[in-house]
Amino acid sequence: MGIGIMGWLGIALLVLPLAFLTWGLVAVDRNQFVLIRRNLSRIGAESTEHQVLAEAEFAAIARRITPGTYAAKLDRLLAMAGRPAAWPLDRVLILKPVLAVAGAAPGLLLMAKGIDSTSFLLFLLLTSFGYFLPDLLVYNVGIKRQEAIQLELPNMLDQLLISVEAGLGFEAAMARVAAGSSGPMAEEMGRTLQEIQVGRSRGEAYQAMADRSSVQDLKAFIRAVVQADRYGIGITRVLRTQAGQMRIKRRQRAEEKAMQLPVKILFPLLFFIFPTLFIVIMGPAAINMMKSGMFG
Repeated sequence: MGIGIMGWLGIALLVLPLAFLTWGLVAVDRNQFVLIRRNLSRIGAESTEHQVLAEAEFAAIARRITPGTYAAKLDRLLAMAGRPAAWPLDRVLILKPVLAVAGAAPGLLLMAKGIDSTSFLLFLLLTSFGYFLPDLLVYNVGIKRQEAIQLELPNMLDQLLISVEAGLGFEAAMARVAAGSSGPMAEEMGRTLQEIQVGRSRGEAYQAMADRSSVQDLKAFIRAVVQADRYGIGITRVLRTQAGQMRIKRRQRAEEKAMQLPVKILFPLLFFIFPTLFIVIMGPAAINMMKSGMFG
């Protein structure tokens, strides 16, 4: 019995990625790893050297087989997620093909028993799910972090306004608020101050903080601060205006969510609560009617 079209497609999907991965392994520039080995020999133990060197090799392979635009998009997601220390970009790029192979294994086992459209589709779904699972996890962390920033921003602006009105400069007020608070917004302010301390201009540091976030309120605040710094406008006036606007927007968002609540409750009422009430109310009557012989 000859191999059908689905069989050839399955073989191609298995062989081509392995060939591409092998090419990436062979084509990696080995000179950079020689330099890494020399540097590690000065500062680390031999076990640590091998571990870091192996990770660097795998990272170079992963970068070679990953499109640059896709890696940049993933780096953007990591920035929105706060760049977790345990998940740098190189480690995520290494993990993606590993999870893709792990996801493809059950699909290959099914295809080994018999290649049909169902097993082939399952193979594609499991492979895709394994490959894009890190993206989904990072995206989920980033969304939650941006929501936390949006919730914390009005309170942070109020604290900045109080500190500036008490006589502190804007950067000193940021340092005080960041040191006395916790959460994503405080982390972003602390990182911005660190960038300024290492020599980055204030405008670039502020803009970098805006680029790391998708919260439009934070972007508007950063634009106002940059313009105030550029044209010499008093920062107290800017903070007072921005704090007032943020409080109004926060109240409007709360009112909007309150208006959406009846619509969100409608479907649970129709499909879960009302049927239960109907059974509780009408159930005893139906039982009595059946016992009395009304239904024959």
